[in-house]
Amino acid sequence: MPPDTPASQPSPKDRREFYRITVTLPIRLQLESDTTEETLVQRSVNISGGGIGVTIDQPFQANEILSCTLLLPGQVLFKSSLEVLRVDPIIYPPNTYRLHGRFVRMTGQNRELLIRHILQFQREHLAKHYSV
Repeated sequence: MPPDTPASQPSPKDRREFYRITVTLPIRLQLESDTTEETLVQRSVNISGGGIGVTIDQPFQANEILSCTLLLPGQVLFKSSLEVLRVDPIIYPPNTYRLHGRFVRMTGQNRELLIRHILQFQREHLAKHYSV
């Protein structure tokens, strides 16, 4: 598959087959139509090759397509479109939400890049917490 070709969309079952990990990363989420270059904000992100879960302070709507930008280790800028699956309000702190989204229109090359970083996060976590 050429590197610019979007990978097929993972099914709900496939999304759960990707390894998930929670890490703190600089992230920016904005409507795909918004072309402003907002700053990236450090957040705890539950991430996999299929999508993300993140706490936000802006109530996006289900089915909206967002532009997701992550700053991965080594100053690697990762960008992908993200479909909002749902947004759940969080009671405390006020005006916060848990966004659940899946990556859409992601090239196979970008998915591999993301998965490589996720595996590196896992190796670092295991080395830090379980090495002798």
